[in-house]
Amino acid sequence: MTAQPQDVVSSPSPMPEKSLRAIRAALVVPQDREAFDAGLKAVLDEVRVSLDLGALNAFVHRWWISACDSVRDPEGRRRMHAKAEQVLAGGAIPPGRSWREVLGDRGVEP
Repeated sequence: MTAQPQDVVSSPSPMPEKSLRAIRAALVVPQDREAFDAGLKAVLDEVRVSLDLGALNAFVHRWWISACDSVRDPEGRRRMHAKAEQVLAGGAIPPGRSWREVLGDRGVEP
């Protein structure tokens, strides 16, 4: 048996692995899963043509950040999508912070 660091044991929500399956499973908001699926199809089509995996690596990294955010604050993700829908429907843009500030507070580097 091996000892584990205390903060690993007490961590309430481990961050998802950086794999397509783990990232998709961590996305709790339907809009995120739909966008992930559509984006994955598009990036795989791009990779088939270009034969360059850089686009897929960038896709995985961007969505891993969203998956980490989803794990840390699922209600915040739901609020974000609700605000976006409100704005798209013609509502006023609510004041807020930049996404870099929010991610920085959560310890995720974009």
